[in-house]
Amino acid sequence: MQTLAGKVAVITGAGSGIGRALAQLLAEEGCDLALADINGANLQSIADELSRHGRRISCHALDVADRAAVYAFADDVLHQHGSAYLIINNAGVAVSQRIAELSYSDFEWIMGINFWGVVHGTKAFLPHLLQNNAGHIVNVSSIFGIISLPSQGAYNASKFAVRGFTEALRQELCSSKVVACCVHPGGIKTNIARAARFYQGINGQCDADRAAADFDKLARTTPEQAARVIVDGIKAKHPRILIGNDARLLDWIQRLLPAAYPKLLAKLLQKK
Repeated sequence: MQTLAGKVAVITGAGSGIGRALAQLLAEEGCDLALADINGANLQSIADELSRHGRRISCHALDVADRAAVYAFADDVLHQHGSAYLIINNAGVAVSQRIAELSYSDFEWIMGINFWGVVHGTKAFLPHLLQNNAGHIVNVSSIFGIISLPSQGAYNASKFAVRGFTEALRQELCSSKVVACCVHPGGIKTNIARAARFYQGINGQCDADRAAADFDKLARTTPEQAARVIVDGIKAKHPRILIGNDARLLDWIQRLLPAAYPKLLAKLLQKK
């Protein structure tokens, strides 16, 4: 397995959840860090926490949906750090609403962050990686980029798009030493559910607090465990990283029963 010590890692959504855990782990691995998040206070908190590792850390308040801002961010990272090796497009949000009632503004909001944020981060840094003929682009999708559920149409669309985009990119990079991988977390104990826009749940009704509490019960994997799986996958150059037994099980069900899995999942959800 390759070492990441001395490399520059770029992480979006670094202020909380998986992004924060990745920053902590990669600092321990000896990486210099360029951390981006829309919440500047969270960024400063993680930077202060990681200062003990003696690595170079830069913080960047960033809306990944803003293409010009992401390109300016890439220029700033290369200016401050001299290079970038590991690009982790992790920033993400959620919307829970059935498609018939889903507003275009909510659809555009989630696609701007979850999908276009990945595209912006990839294209802004890809020329640099190709010039160096080295590095990794790590795009965070979801188990909902593999299976779909009612009320998750917008989230599914954004995460399936990340998967398709990354798999095409991987094939295009096969003659280079730049690696593209797609990450599919299952239930991770983060704040994404509490920060989501909830309107309707899987069963047609939704109380935001209850939905967040139900998510907490289903989320079995900690951000720290997820970060370790991702970093180990990067080192091993895995093209596809599934996180959690739930993600592995649902991936297996989808492969075995691609047409019938929605009925099976509906029965399982009715029992909860």
